[in-house]
Amino acid sequence: MLKTILPALILLTQILRPAAFQSDIVDTLSTLFKSANSKEISKNFSSSIELKVNDEEDVYSKAQAEQILREFFTKSIPVNSSVVHLINTNPNYRFGILSLTTKNGKFRVAITLKKTANTFFITELRIEPDK
Repeated sequence: MLKTILPALILLTQILRPAAFQSDIVDTLSTLFKSANSKEISKNFSSSIELKVNDEEDVYSKAQAEQILREFFTKSIPVNSSVVHLINTNPNYRFGILSLTTKNGKFRVAITLKKTANTFFITELRIEPDK
């Protein structure tokens, strides 16, 4: 009896492992973009981040990038955000594209995250008008 139950239990633990119930960080970021929560988004920034908002692009500190993102949200108030594309096959890397609808139009948000010390941090964030 144990021989027949053991393989089923092993299979079940693989299917129902805790990570299977956790949402992806990109899904969480999409929700934060919808609510224009620059403070919470910036908690996911690496110490320096390559940031492009519309036509301005540079490498900024975490605090500078949060301020720029806050200014963006002030000018373009979000109405909706959804994940359009997600790459999560590499355990140390995530890439997602969001469709961000604001009162001023639609934007394409590309987010690159790298894992450091078991936590994903945003290393690159690009916010461009959706074409």
